[in-house]
Amino acid sequence: MTSISGRPLGSRVWIAVAIASLVIIPREVQGQSPPRGRTRVVMLGTGTPNADPDRSGPAVAIVVDGRPYLVDAGPGVVRRAASAVRAGEKALAVERLDIVFLTHLHSDHTVGLPDLLFTPWVLERAVPLRIFGPPGVSAMVGHLESAWREDVRVRLDGREHANRTGYQARTTVVRPGVVYRDDKVTVKAFAVPHGDWKYAFGYRFETPDRVVVVSGDTRASRAVVEACNGCDLLVHEVYSTARFRTRPPKWQAYHRNAHTSTVELAALARDARAKSLLLYHQLYWGATDADLLREVREAGYRGPVASALDLGVY
Repeated sequence: MTSISGRPLGSRVWIAVAIASLVIIPREVQGQSPPRGRTRVVMLGTGTPNADPDRSGPAVAIVVDGRPYLVDAGPGVVRRAASAVRAGEKALAVERLDIVFLTHLHSDHTVGLPDLLFTPWVLERAVPLRIFGPPGVSAMVGHLESAWREDVRVRLDGREHANRTGYQARTTVVRPGVVYRDDKVTVKAFAVPHGDWKYAFGYRFETPDRVVVVSGDTRASRAVVEACNGCDLLVHEVYSTARFRTRPPKWQAYHRNAHTSTVELAALARDARAKSLLLYHQLYWGATDADLLREVREAGYRGPVASALDLGVY
Protein backbone atom coordinates (compact mmCIF):
# COMPACT_ATOMS: atom_id res chain seq x y z
CA MET A 1 0.00 0.00 0.00
CA THR A 2 1.38 3.41 -0.94
CA SER A 3 0.59 6.97 0.00
CA ILE A 4 -0.43 9.69 -2.45
CA SER A 5 3.23 10.65 -2.67
CA GLY A 6 4.11 7.13 -3.76
CA ARG A 7 5.95 6.19 -0.55
CA PRO A 8 4.95 2.91 1.16
CA LEU A 9 2.58 3.23 4.08
CA GLY A 10 3.56 1.32 7.20
CA SER A 11 0.96 -1.02 8.67
CA ARG A 12 0.37 1.20 11.69
CA VAL A 13 -0.17 4.25 9.50
CA TRP A 14 -2.55 2.32 7.25
CA ILE A 15 -4.58 1.12 10.22
CA ALA A 16 -4.81 4.70 11.51
CA VAL A 17 -6.02 5.91 8.10
CA ALA A 18 -8.61 3.13 7.95
CA ILE A 19 -9.94 3.98 11.42
CA ALA A 20 -10.10 7.68 10.58
CA SER A 21 -12.24 6.89 7.53
CA LEU A 22 -14.88 5.35 9.82
CA VAL A 23 -15.24 8.32 12.13
CA ILE A 24 -18.77 9.75 12.32
CA ILE A 25 -19.15 13.18 10.74
CA PRO A 26 -18.65 15.80 13.47
CA ARG A 27 -21.74 17.36 15.00
CA GLU A 28 -20.24 20.81 14.47
CA VAL A 29 -20.41 21.18 10.71
CA GLN A 30 -18.72 23.86 8.61
CA GLY A 31 -17.97 26.04 11.62
CA GLN A 32 -21.54 26.14 12.89
CA SER A 33 -22.16 24.90 16.43
CA PRO A 34 -25.36 22.89 17.01
CA PRO A 35 -28.18 25.07 18.37
CA ARG A 36 -28.61 25.27 22.14
CA GLY A 37 -32.37 25.93 22.16
CA ARG A 38 -35.34 23.62 22.36
CA THR A 39 -35.39 22.81 18.63
CA ARG A 40 -32.66 20.96 16.73
CA VAL A 41 -32.59 19.88 13.11
CA VAL A 42 -30.70 16.62 12.53
CA MET A 43 -29.94 15.64 8.95
CA LEU A 44 -30.37 11.88 8.84
CA GLY A 45 -29.94 11.84 5.08
CA THR A 46 -29.12 14.49 2.50
CA GLY A 47 -28.81 12.33 -0.60
CA THR A 48 -30.48 11.96 -3.97
CA PRO A 49 -31.24 8.85 -6.08
CA ASN A 50 -27.48 8.71 -6.76
CA ALA A 51 -25.92 5.89 -4.72
CA ASP A 52 -23.49 8.06 -2.76
CA PRO A 53 -22.10 5.97 0.13
CA ASP A 54 -21.53 9.13 2.19
CA ARG A 55 -25.14 10.33 1.90
CA SER A 56 -28.22 8.34 2.85
CA GLY A 57 -31.55 9.10 1.24
CA PRO A 58 -33.41 12.27 2.20
CA ALA A 59 -34.62 12.30 5.81
CA VAL A 60 -34.75 15.24 8.20
CA ALA A 61 -35.45 15.03 11.94
CA ILE A 62 -36.93 18.04 13.70
CA VAL A 63 -36.31 17.40 17.40
CA VAL A 64 -38.27 19.56 19.85
CA ASP A 65 -37.69 19.13 23.59
CA GLY A 66 -36.41 15.63 22.89
CA ARG A 67 -39.34 14.58 20.71
CA PRO A 68 -38.51 13.64 17.08
CA TYR A 69 -40.57 14.45 13.99
CA LEU A 70 -39.29 13.08 10.68
CA VAL A 71 -39.62 14.51 7.19
CA ASP A 72 -39.26 11.80 4.52
CA ALA A 73 -37.92 8.28 4.81
CA GLY A 74 -35.12 7.78 2.34
CA PRO A 75 -33.00 4.62 2.28
CA GLY A 76 -30.95 4.16 5.44
CA VAL A 77 -33.19 6.28 7.67
CA VAL A 78 -33.32 3.95 10.68
CA ARG A 79 -29.61 3.17 10.76
CA ARG A 80 -28.81 6.84 10.31
CA ALA A 81 -31.01 7.55 13.34
CA ALA A 82 -29.01 4.94 15.27
CA SER A 83 -25.80 6.70 14.19
CA ALA A 84 -27.20 10.00 15.45
CA VAL A 85 -27.93 8.39 18.81
CA ARG A 86 -24.34 7.15 18.98
CA ALA A 87 -23.25 10.73 18.28
CA GLY A 88 -25.32 12.01 21.22
CA GLU A 89 -28.81 12.66 19.81
CA LYS A 90 -30.61 10.40 22.28
CA ALA A 91 -34.03 11.64 21.18
CA LEU A 92 -33.63 9.63 17.97
CA ALA A 93 -33.60 6.25 19.70
CA VAL A 94 -35.07 3.88 17.13
CA GLU A 95 -38.06 2.83 19.22
CA ARG A 96 -39.07 6.51 19.48
CA LEU A 97 -39.43 7.03 15.72
CA ASP A 98 -43.21 7.13 15.45
CA ILE A 99 -44.19 10.02 13.16
CA VAL A 100 -43.15 11.00 9.63
CA PHE A 101 -44.27 13.62 7.13
CA LEU A 102 -43.71 12.62 3.49
CA THR A 103 -43.12 15.41 0.99
CA HIS A 104 -44.02 13.25 -2.02
CA LEU A 105 -43.93 9.62 -3.07
CA HIS A 106 -40.75 9.51 -5.16
CA SER A 107 -38.87 6.30 -4.33
CA ASP A 108 -35.77 8.04 -2.96
CA HIS A 109 -37.97 9.71 -0.33
CA THR A 110 -39.96 6.58 0.58
CA VAL A 111 -37.78 3.48 0.12
CA GLY A 112 -36.98 3.66 3.85
CA LEU A 113 -40.66 3.62 4.80
CA PRO A 114 -40.96 -0.15 5.38
CA ASP A 115 -37.78 0.07 7.48
CA LEU A 116 -39.34 2.88 9.51
CA LEU A 117 -42.56 0.91 9.84
CA PHE A 118 -41.17 -2.46 10.93
CA THR A 119 -37.64 -2.10 12.36
CA PRO A 120 -38.60 0.13 15.33
CA TRP A 121 -41.42 -2.33 16.10
CA VAL A 122 -38.93 -5.22 16.13
CA LEU A 123 -36.93 -3.06 18.56
CA GLU A 124 -40.02 -2.68 20.77
CA ARG A 125 -41.79 0.43 19.56
CA ALA A 126 -45.30 -0.17 20.89
CA VAL A 127 -47.27 2.61 19.19
CA PRO A 128 -48.34 2.62 15.53
CA LEU A 129 -46.33 4.71 13.08
CA ARG A 130 -48.18 7.88 12.11
CA ILE A 131 -47.61 8.68 8.44
CA PHE A 132 -48.65 11.97 6.85
CA GLY A 133 -48.35 12.23 3.09
CA PRO A 134 -49.93 13.19 -0.23
CA PRO A 135 -52.79 11.36 -1.92
CA GLY A 136 -51.64 7.82 -2.66
CA VAL A 137 -49.91 7.38 0.69
CA SER A 138 -52.63 5.12 2.09
CA ALA A 139 -52.39 2.77 -0.90
CA MET A 140 -48.59 2.70 -0.62
CA VAL A 141 -48.72 1.82 3.08
CA GLY A 142 -51.40 -0.79 2.46
CA HIS A 143 -49.15 -2.55 -0.06
CA LEU A 144 -46.25 -2.48 2.40
CA GLU A 145 -48.40 -4.06 5.08
CA SER A 146 -49.45 -6.78 2.62
CA ALA A 147 -45.87 -7.41 1.52
CA TRP A 148 -44.69 -8.02 5.10
CA ARG A 149 -47.82 -9.83 6.32
CA GLU A 150 -46.03 -13.16 6.83
CA ASP A 151 -43.20 -11.48 8.73
CA VAL A 152 -45.75 -9.88 11.06
CA ARG A 153 -47.56 -13.21 11.56
CA VAL A 154 -44.35 -15.04 12.47
CA ARG A 155 -43.25 -12.33 14.90
CA LEU A 156 -46.68 -12.17 16.57
CA ASP A 157 -47.51 -15.85 16.74
CA GLY A 158 -44.07 -17.41 16.95
CA ARG A 159 -41.49 -17.35 19.73
CA GLU A 160 -40.49 -13.71 19.29
CA HIS A 161 -43.48 -12.44 21.29
CA ALA A 162 -43.60 -9.09 19.49
CA ASN A 163 -46.14 -6.55 20.69
CA ARG A 164 -49.38 -6.34 18.72
CA THR A 165 -49.51 -2.61 18.03
CA GLY A 166 -46.11 -1.27 16.98
CA TYR A 167 -46.17 -2.70 13.44
CA GLN A 168 -49.38 -0.87 12.56
CA ALA A 169 -49.61 2.37 10.57
CA ARG A 170 -52.01 5.29 10.83
CA THR A 171 -52.03 7.28 7.59
CA THR A 172 -53.31 10.83 7.08
CA VAL A 173 -53.68 12.32 3.61
CA VAL A 174 -52.17 15.80 3.56
CA ARG A 175 -53.78 18.91 2.13
CA PRO A 176 -52.38 22.46 2.35
CA GLY A 177 -52.79 23.98 5.80
CA VAL A 178 -52.30 22.74 9.35
CA VAL A 179 -51.87 18.97 9.24
CA TYR A 180 -50.66 18.25 12.76
CA ARG A 181 -50.46 19.93 16.15
CA ASP A 182 -49.40 18.87 19.63
CA ASP A 183 -47.92 20.60 22.68
CA LYS A 184 -44.50 20.90 20.99
CA VAL A 185 -45.16 21.77 17.37
CA THR A 186 -47.61 22.96 14.74
CA VAL A 187 -46.98 21.53 11.27
CA LYS A 188 -48.31 23.23 8.17
CA ALA A 189 -48.14 21.71 4.68
CA PHE A 190 -47.84 23.77 1.51
CA ALA A 191 -48.02 22.58 -2.09
CA VAL A 192 -44.88 22.84 -4.23
CA PRO A 193 -44.24 22.18 -7.95
CA HIS A 194 -42.05 19.16 -8.58
CA GLY A 195 -41.81 17.88 -12.12
CA ASP A 196 -44.68 15.62 -13.13
CA TRP A 197 -45.90 14.92 -9.62
CA LYS A 198 -49.50 16.02 -9.10
CA TYR A 199 -48.99 16.25 -5.33
CA ALA A 200 -45.81 17.39 -3.60
CA PHE A 201 -45.49 19.30 -0.34
CA GLY A 202 -43.11 21.22 1.85
CA TYR A 203 -43.61 21.57 5.61
CA ARG A 204 -43.40 24.46 8.05
CA PHE A 205 -42.65 23.51 11.68
CA GLU A 206 -43.56 26.11 14.29
CA THR A 207 -41.98 25.25 17.65
CA PRO A 208 -41.63 27.20 20.91
CA ASP A 209 -38.35 28.78 19.80
CA ARG A 210 -37.91 28.34 16.04
CA VAL A 211 -39.70 28.20 12.72
CA VAL A 212 -38.17 25.61 10.40
CA VAL A 213 -39.29 25.16 6.80
CA VAL A 214 -38.36 22.06 4.78
CA SER A 215 -38.88 22.49 1.04
CA GLY A 216 -38.97 18.89 -0.08
CA ASP A 217 -38.28 18.50 -3.79
CA THR A 218 -39.39 21.57 -5.73
CA ARG A 219 -38.43 23.98 -8.44
CA ALA A 220 -38.10 27.58 -7.29
CA SER A 221 -41.52 28.46 -5.93
CA ARG A 222 -43.32 31.41 -4.43
CA ALA A 223 -44.98 28.87 -2.13
CA VAL A 224 -41.69 28.39 -0.28
CA VAL A 225 -41.18 32.14 0.03
CA GLU A 226 -44.62 32.54 1.59
CA ALA A 227 -44.21 29.52 3.88
CA CYS A 228 -40.88 30.79 5.21
CA ASN A 229 -41.75 34.48 5.57
CA GLY A 230 -38.88 35.26 7.92
CA CYS A 231 -38.40 31.68 9.17
CA ASP A 232 -35.40 30.89 11.37
CA LEU A 233 -34.10 28.09 9.14
CA LEU A 234 -34.96 27.25 5.54
CA VAL A 235 -33.90 23.72 4.59
CA HIS A 236 -33.99 23.67 0.80
CA GLU A 237 -32.96 21.33 -2.00
CA VAL A 238 -30.51 22.66 -4.60
CA TYR A 239 -28.41 22.00 -7.68
CA SER A 240 -25.22 23.62 -8.95
CA THR A 241 -25.90 26.35 -11.51
CA ALA A 242 -22.39 26.07 -12.97
CA ARG A 243 -22.49 22.30 -13.39
CA PHE A 244 -26.06 22.35 -14.73
CA ARG A 245 -24.60 23.61 -18.01
CA THR A 246 -22.71 20.32 -18.42
CA ARG A 247 -25.88 18.22 -18.28
CA PRO A 248 -27.48 16.74 -21.44
CA PRO A 249 -30.40 18.82 -22.78
CA LYS A 250 -33.08 16.30 -21.77
CA TRP A 251 -31.82 16.34 -18.17
CA GLN A 252 -31.56 20.11 -18.16
CA ALA A 253 -35.24 20.23 -19.11
CA TYR A 254 -36.13 17.84 -16.29
CA HIS A 255 -34.09 19.54 -13.56
CA ARG A 256 -35.25 23.00 -14.56
CA ASN A 257 -38.84 21.81 -14.03
CA ALA A 258 -38.27 19.78 -10.88
CA HIS A 259 -35.46 21.32 -8.83
CA THR A 260 -33.93 24.64 -7.74
CA SER A 261 -30.59 26.09 -8.81
CA THR A 262 -28.20 27.87 -6.46
CA VAL A 263 -28.92 31.17 -8.21
CA GLU A 264 -32.68 30.69 -7.92
CA LEU A 265 -32.34 29.64 -4.29
CA ALA A 266 -30.34 32.71 -3.36
CA ALA A 267 -33.10 34.96 -4.70
CA LEU A 268 -35.79 32.83 -3.09
CA ALA A 269 -34.14 32.83 0.34
CA ARG A 270 -33.59 36.57 0.14
CA ASP A 271 -37.24 37.20 -0.77
CA ALA A 272 -38.35 34.82 1.99
CA ARG A 273 -36.22 36.72 4.53
CA ALA A 274 -34.82 33.39 5.74
CA LYS A 275 -32.63 34.05 8.78
CA SER A 276 -30.43 31.12 7.81
CA LEU A 277 -30.28 28.70 4.90
CA LEU A 278 -29.37 25.01 4.82
CA LEU A 279 -28.79 23.24 1.50
CA TYR A 280 -29.77 19.58 1.24
CA HIS A 281 -30.67 16.98 -1.39
CA GLN A 282 -27.74 18.54 -3.27
CA LEU A 283 -27.13 17.75 -6.93
CA TYR A 284 -23.42 18.36 -7.43
CA TRP A 285 -22.53 16.87 -10.84
CA GLY A 286 -18.87 17.32 -9.95
CA ALA A 287 -19.22 20.46 -7.85
CA THR A 288 -18.31 20.57 -4.14
CA ASP A 289 -20.06 21.95 -1.07
CA ALA A 290 -17.74 24.94 -1.25
CA ASP A 291 -18.81 25.50 -4.87
CA LEU A 292 -22.50 25.44 -3.92
CA LEU A 293 -21.95 27.91 -1.10
CA ARG A 294 -19.94 30.20 -3.35
CA GLU A 295 -22.66 30.14 -6.01
CA VAL A 296 -25.32 31.04 -3.43
CA ARG A 297 -23.16 33.85 -2.06
CA GLU A 298 -22.32 35.25 -5.49
CA ALA A 299 -26.03 35.21 -6.36
CA GLY A 300 -26.74 37.58 -3.48
CA TYR A 301 -27.84 35.68 -0.36
CA ARG A 302 -26.07 37.28 2.62
CA GLY A 303 -27.43 35.33 5.58
CA PRO A 304 -25.77 32.33 7.27
CA VAL A 305 -25.71 29.39 4.88
CA ALA A 306 -24.36 25.83 5.11
CA SER A 307 -24.39 22.78 2.88
CA ALA A 308 -25.75 19.91 4.96
CA LEU A 309 -23.91 16.70 5.69
CA ASP A 310 -25.47 13.50 6.97
CA LEU A 311 -25.65 13.60 10.79
CA GLY A 312 -25.09 17.35 10.85
CA VAL A 313 -27.05 19.15 13.58
CA TYR A 314 -28.35 22.65 12.89
